[in-house]
Amino acid sequence: MIRMTHRSVLLGGVLVTCVTAAFAQERPSSGMARRATADTRATATERAMQGDERTVLTHGLWAIPLIPNVRIPAEAILGAGYVTGIPRLGVPALVETDASLGVSYIANLRKDGATALPSATAMGSTWNPDLIRRGNAMIAGEARAKGFNVLLGGGINLMRDPRNGRTFEYFGEDPLHSGLLGGAAIDGVQSQHVLSTVKHFALNAQETGRHAVDGKLADDAFRMSDLLAFEIAIDRGQPGSVMCAYNRVNGAPACGSDYLLNRVLKQDWRYPGFVMSDWGAVGALDFAFAGLDQQSGAQIDKKIFFGVPLAEAAARDPAYAARVADMNRRILRSVYAVGLDTHPPVKADIDFAANAGVARSVADEGIVLLRNSNALLPLSKDVRSIAVIGGYADAGVLSGGGSTQVQPLGGPSVSLPMGGEGPLAKYNNQTYHGTAPLAAIRVLAPNAKVTFHDGRYAAEAVAAAKTADVTIVFATQWMAEGADVPDLSLPGGQDALIAAVTNANPKTIVVLETGGPVLMPWLERTGAVLEAWYGGVRGGDAIAATLFGDTNPSGRLPVTFPASLDQLPRPALPYAGMIDRDFAVGTAAGTRYPIDYDIEGADVGYRWFARKNATPLFPFGFGLSYTQFQSSPMKVTGGAQPKATVTIRNTGTRAGSDVAQLYLVSTPAGRTLRLAGFTKVAVQPGTAANVTVQIEPRILAESKGGRWTMPAGRYGFALGRSATDLGPVVTVSLPARQWR
Repeated sequence: MIRMTHRSVLLGGVLVTCVTAAFAQERPSSGMARRATADTRATATERAMQGDERTVLTHGLWAIPLIPNVRIPAEAILGAGYVTGIPRLGVPALVETDASLGVSYIANLRKDGATALPSATAMGSTWNPDLIRRGNAMIAGEARAKGFNVLLGGGINLMRDPRNGRTFEYFGEDPLHSGLLGGAAIDGVQSQHVLSTVKHFALNAQETGRHAVDGKLADDAFRMSDLLAFEIAIDRGQPGSVMCAYNRVNGAPACGSDYLLNRVLKQDWRYPGFVMSDWGAVGALDFAFAGLDQQSGAQIDKKIFFGVPLAEAAARDPAYAARVADMNRRILRSVYAVGLDTHPPVKADIDFAANAGVARSVADEGIVLLRNSNALLPLSKDVRSIAVIGGYADAGVLSGGGSTQVQPLGGPSVSLPMGGEGPLAKYNNQTYHGTAPLAAIRVLAPNAKVTFHDGRYAAEAVAAAKTADVTIVFATQWMAEGADVPDLSLPGGQDALIAAVTNANPKTIVVLETGGPVLMPWLERTGAVLEAWYGGVRGGDAIAATLFGDTNPSGRLPVTFPASLDQLPRPALPYAGMIDRDFAVGTAAGTRYPIDYDIEGADVGYRWFARKNATPLFPFGFGLSYTQFQSSPMKVTGGAQPKATVTIRNTGTRAGSDVAQLYLVSTPAGRTLRLAGFTKVAVQPGTAANVTVQIEPRILAESKGGRWTMPAGRYGFALGRSATDLGPVVTVSLPARQWR
């Protein structure tokens, strides 16, 4: 990992940071040399820039023909964004595409397909950084083959509210878990010489009113939760860019926050790359002094502030000139460090079959078995009759809406208009794609009588359930960018449908295709429940394979499922029912829209439940298997890199994978509960595996004034099946430490 040495100077009252490279030992020497060369080359290229070239890289356009009077260069590819290059200096254009679940189709304007990975919540459920790295390398390979060199992925905002419309785009609720998986995703993308972002920096925990809401959170709690996820992901993945968010943070717009961009990111964390805005998130020229380096999709903003206005300011003000030089150096450094100039994208054929196999692997490991009464699952392939009900299971699996929407070859199998506002509203459809679960079930149970009922009429579904040996109900919850869901029920009367079917047949399996947690008032009457999330291009196959035991479920929840909305820090969703027009009118009148995240502070998700002594429906880290595991007594060792070691034995009859979840349960200051490390391991039946779990030192410390402080004393750890099912506590003495 590169660590940057910074020297900050005041020019005209503006803090400008000069960056030089120093190196830690986590990265191969070749990577160190490449980044050191990138620093040198960026400085040289910036010095060679002529006046009219100095604001070329500092702004880009939204490269889709849906906004009047915007000319898209002929060399651009229709996609999320385009930043003109500087051919005279050999600087390539930045050709940008959404997003973290696959190459987005942007209203299907390119008329091409891409491989859809499962949702980020499904990826989070794998607890497998190596698999996430592989999946994101696959996405980046497809992006390169389509001509893109920037992937706007890396979403790692913590799930502070499960009703957030973009929950499905994020890995979960824990900063270490999200940071490690996010870092792996970034590393996978950039291994293909495609620049990755990490987003949305920061506290983008609600979609309703995202341009207006103001998240309130104290610095220390912020650094131990949401910011820690970003810090770990940046350390591990070294993204070329950080994308700032739409929302306000402690009063300031996130893309114009000196606290976030200058103080935390560039000074405290010594981040050497550049900050790009989210599309339409720039409100003024002075966002540059707050640390913003590039205005993305600039024609959506009121003005292209980082074009002519920035050039004019630099011509008359040395402080602006110095800031522009720093902006260019940061952008150029990332271009060179990732190798965009030396490894340009080349349009090529894509092996969609091989890539679908990668997506299938993620789906297999992301499915979580939540309930399995009387060992109903796995189903016998000799079952005589199966009634499949609801969820468009005859067509495909659900995907989330917005900028991450991916369409496979041939387009969606079902596309339902959902309305809304804005230039992309008519494309914001509830989309089902990939393999159909119904067809996959029929393949694995060829001798069974398998019937399908769409679930519109409960009486019809109940009649089918009464005569079937087994009933499988597919239930869906669609989430999309731009608006939160109002509650955690299953929409369209699905909860009532499930209740009626389970009353008719106790051997009912519920398969959930949801963006995040949902309530389950029918849970105790079911035979089994699978959380399949949004399964991607091979999601139907993965669901069927899990139902019939070809795949042993190994997913573990990355988020807590509450038993009721009353258990949340904010039971009533802030500003529910308001639309963007309402917020715009209020903002123009001077109204502020605060959200108090100091209620839970750093205690997000399972830590909030522990603080309140509340019992969730399903805890963070929970997941069942078709086999059984036993763990030996755990050993914890201290030192500069503390770690835990344990032996995990598969005592059942099936091969399976377990996740060794290590929790910090006490410090010299008292009791606590924090995920301190994890490792996923595959174990054959009757055998054992020795597992090492590295402990992240920042989890053991407290943030105080921007520094990590860890007192000397005894620290207690426990291995957990989940955040609420912990084994014996093992303590170890650790020395005092303090670091930034």
